[in-house]
Amino acid sequence: MAKRRLWLDNILGTVFIFALGGFIFGVSTFRIFDAFDPIGEALSDMELTDVVFSRVREDPAVDTNIVVINIGYLPRALIGEQINIISKYDPKVMAMDSFFGAPSEDDPEGDSILSAAIANAPNMIMVTKLLQSDSLAAVAEGEDIYDSLERTHPMFRRNAIEAFANLDTDAEYQQDFKACRSFPPNRTLLTGEDHIAFGVEIAKNYAPEKVDRFLQRENQWETINFRGNIVEWFRRTNYPTMFFALDWDQVLNEDFVGEIIKDKIVIFGFLGQDFTDSSWDDKFFTPLNYKYAGKANPDMYGVVIHANIASMILSEDYIDRLEEFGALILAIVVCFLNVVFFSWIYRRLPRWYDGLTKLIQVIELLAIGALMIFVFHWFNYKLNLTYTFAAVALAGDSLEVYYGVIKNLFRRESRKQLFRIQQEKA
Repeated sequence: MAKRRLWLDNILGTVFIFALGGFIFGVSTFRIFDAFDPIGEALSDMELTDVVFSRVREDPAVDTNIVVINIGYLPRALIGEQINIISKYDPKVMAMDSFFGAPSEDDPEGDSILSAAIANAPNMIMVTKLLQSDSLAAVAEGEDIYDSLERTHPMFRRNAIEAFANLDTDAEYQQDFKACRSFPPNRTLLTGEDHIAFGVEIAKNYAPEKVDRFLQRENQWETINFRGNIVEWFRRTNYPTMFFALDWDQVLNEDFVGEIIKDKIVIFGFLGQDFTDSSWDDKFFTPLNYKYAGKANPDMYGVVIHANIASMILSEDYIDRLEEFGALILAIVVCFLNVVFFSWIYRRLPRWYDGLTKLIQVIELLAIGALMIFVFHWFNYKLNLTYTFAAVALAGDSLEVYYGVIKNLFRRESRKQLFRIQQEKA
């Protein structure tokens, strides 16, 4: 009987810890304590595995299969001229990470040059954007479902392939803090149309068999295994240059060696007014950021993120992750084991309980953090241990509350004792 009661206490103690954690999380969603939590606000922008990207990993080799070209603020005619120049050097795939709206009444000749250049380019891929109509957004409540596309004007996508460029960030507006760690490989609109991501389409036109294997993973979201940046003037990333890049004037002046283009992937996009520009336009925070905790300067343009996605697929170097259900089960198991051990300390070593449990919790939290970092570094496996962190952090004090308050509330003698003391004080 005593043994059965002991196991029941262990189970109920575990349930209480998770119930308390759920309550704390529910209260925190109302952002009541934000004004008193500047440290938490700063650290909320990072993940522990960011340390691996920015500090631990060895420098990868340059990916010579991909070249990124800056279109800057060039008019359409000069962008068309860039495409024509690059086309002469026989790239295998070309992609444009930019939208072009309706033809301009002021520059019909420039529109015509750009339109013809895109139509004649080999394997040109143009971006789209997955959208929610106003009616869908009203009922979707932030869900990852779409019913429409933003597309370049038909004049500028003749003979072109299209793919969506959506990335996973919490930003609602361009000027907001945009941290990018993952992307959706493919999506189906409510109309039934299937679409794949821009970086995936780029890789598909270069090595289709690798993309077939990638899509067989069937992940709704893929963590980007960032490999590096372009030449970086402001030291905002801790990685060396990964991709060859040409500024807009280098292309127009043909100031490059043709061998870097032939049979390669060439991606056009915005990289600032020039390579020395510190513009934040279409720029994101990534795990490569030199300052990985708190608000810093964004470190990577969107076009380079797409290059990283394509590079990851071509190298077939993916990041796997512990899914939500597995993370919850692991947290329950670890929490239960803590409850069993802490209960033993509570009964056998009551005077040592506070000190011992705090020491054990600190050791456990440090071990969990180290495990996350090194498993990610060694095996490209992302352990989602947020629930485990929370359960371990709450276990000691919460279990004491369970034994000292919750359990006594269900004992008649304990309630009588509490009321007797209150009456005596009155």
